Amino acid sequence: MTNKSRNDTIDSILKEDRRFLPSSQFVENTSINNHNLKTLNQLANDDHELFWAKLAHNEIDWQTHFSKTLDDSKAPHYRWFDEGTLNVSVNCIDRHLIDHADKTAILFEGERGDTQTLTYRQLHSAVCRFANALKLHGVKLGDRVVLYMPMVPEAVIAMQACARIGAIHSVVFGGFSAEALKNRIEDAQAKAVITADGGYRGGKIIPLKAACDEALSQGCSSVQTVFVLNRTEENVTMVPGRDIYWHDAIQHISDDCPPQWVNSEHPLFLLYTSGSTGKPKGIQHSSAGYLLGTIVTMKWVFDAQASDVFWCTADVGWITGHSYVAYGPLALGMTILMYEGAPTVPDAGRFWKLCEDHKVTVFYTAPTAIRALMKAGDEFPNQYDLSSLRLLGTVGEPINPEAWMWYHRVIGKERCPIVDTWWQTETGAHVIAPIPGVVATKPGSCTLPLPGMDVAIVDESGKEIEEADKGGYLVIRKPWPSMLRTIWGDDKRYIETYWQRFNNKYYVAGDSARRDKDGYYWIMGRIDDVLNVSGHRLGTMEIESALVAHNLVTEAAVVGRPDEITGEAIFAYVVLKGQRPEGGIDNKLSVELQQWVTKQIGAIARPKEIRYADNLPKTRSGKIMRRLLRSIACGEEITQDTSTLENEAILEQLQGKQ
Repeated sequence: MTNKSRNDTIDSILKEDRRFLPSSQFVENTSINNHNLKTLNQLANDDHELFWAKLAHNEIDWQTHFSKTLDDSKAPHYRWFDEGTLNVSVNCIDRHLIDHADKTAILFEGERGDTQTLTYRQLHSAVCRFANALKLHGVKLGDRVVLYMPMVPEAVIAMQACARIGAIHSVVFGGFSAEALKNRIEDAQAKAVITADGGYRGGKIIPLKAACDEALSQGCSSVQTVFVLNRTEENVTMVPGRDIYWHDAIQHISDDCPPQWVNSEHPLFLLYTSGSTGKPKGIQHSSAGYLLGTIVTMKWVFDAQASDVFWCTADVGWITGHSYVAYGPLALGMTILMYEGAPTVPDAGRFWKLCEDHKVTVFYTAPTAIRALMKAGDEFPNQYDLSSLRLLGTVGEPINPEAWMWYHRVIGKERCPIVDTWWQTETGAHVIAPIPGVVATKPGSCTLPLPGMDVAIVDESGKEIEEADKGGYLVIRKPWPSMLRTIWGDDKRYIETYWQRFNNKYYVAGDSARRDKDGYYWIMGRIDDVLNVSGHRLGTMEIESALVAHNLVTEAAVVGRPDEITGEAIFAYVVLKGQRPEGGIDNKLSVELQQWVTKQIGAIARPKEIRYADNLPKTRSGKIMRRLLRSIACGEEITQDTSTLENEAILEQLQGKQ
């Protein structure tokens, strides 16, 4: 297909508001059909608490059953399934040992090509052994344990081991700096840290232990023990009396570790929101409610099947890696794939080779990764047999229609449904997403709220917006089990951040959204990312999608900067499919793109300035650091921590210094 015909196709799809239906073969084999979905929605609408109570009863193995479904007496500090006791590790591992002990739980491949396979029996043994090692070193119920690990099976083993003994884990993404790690350790008052000598990423060794030592040298007096996984065999400094190698810690340790039964509301983990300025926010999630959310969304959104090989490419340092690597799939007894490295090592075919080699059936990744691999060209995925794939998913940000169509056509061969999921660290699990086999999809829309999720779009006064395509605040009006419980140690900030805007009535997501004539939701971006140009509110996502729809553009990011005339002016950063113009400026092309956006959206959305770069500033997980882009657009000095960037040199390009 030529660039022109492809763009014509995308343009016609958007103008016709075309919906994509799953193949008849998928519909025949899906576990959720139209009748099931109607029943679920009806029950949720009729009796919100009974709906969740039935699911909790059916999906979780309880030690003691709960006596009350929802306690809202101290709202918005909600409690779910009070007086119930359980163990999350038991629900993820032990309950599969009777009939599926020898089923593969984890398939692992490192960036260098090394592989490892763990059955549920072997995973159980490894988790129990490390759990006993934690206890031997003084970690007990309620203690906090920070993980700073590469994407290896031991990361999941450590998370499950903490859950087994009732310790509260807090995973810090391995791309974060020593300073960021220190702040999180100190806020959680962690008793132990689990790290590695290093990890492989992008053909390099990431020196995790060195960063950990730097963090601990700046304070962190609560830390008594540091467990060090020998991953790269690099020489590292081991502090006597504090540091111990993983393999030494589990030597001669029993693999029999009785589970610690905890209350439903016992904190399972803290996860600090990434990229925020000021003191990090430790999002606190419960045990039972969070587990239930991951289980039901695995079933509904991913159509989880016993035969699936499920690959979520997210690092466990993010909520996606918690919910759809470490907990949800394992709770259903599935086989998961874990990959340690970058998607382009040794080339842009690595993801697709992994899919072929491991017969992946469900593939879940971020739009940033899809766009980068799309830019590399169709020849890479076309080299591999992707016939095992039956379902594709996206997560992390809205996906632009151009990337959606490429994903659908080149990777899914027009037969795999695409589930575009909207949710947050704070929600714990999917909130808005299509149920494949039932809900038709639209490129760029996350479609409809899931059963039991009371989602709405409201205006500045908190009144629901009924009008189609009019944007407003995205809110959730009823509590749900997998919701955050508070910000660790800061209830006041929890209220102010998520509830105060509408007098504690609604959970405020912080995103702007609109609903089309079919009731489908379209995420416009963060409220802070919605631009106000001459009194008109414009979603950055809409402008970015228009730019990427041009046949010369592979990726775009849009920010606002102060303007004397319009209040805010639109500043666009663009990555081209071809070579970057010298100095990052091409006035002729900029005029063409400005006219293109004007045609697609209107003159009000026309970018005032466009700058070109080889890439956008992204973290190693693929998230675009928009605060950096805003600072550059405004000509401000960059004061943010840039150590998490995949390529710090890109900043000089964006600033026009190269």
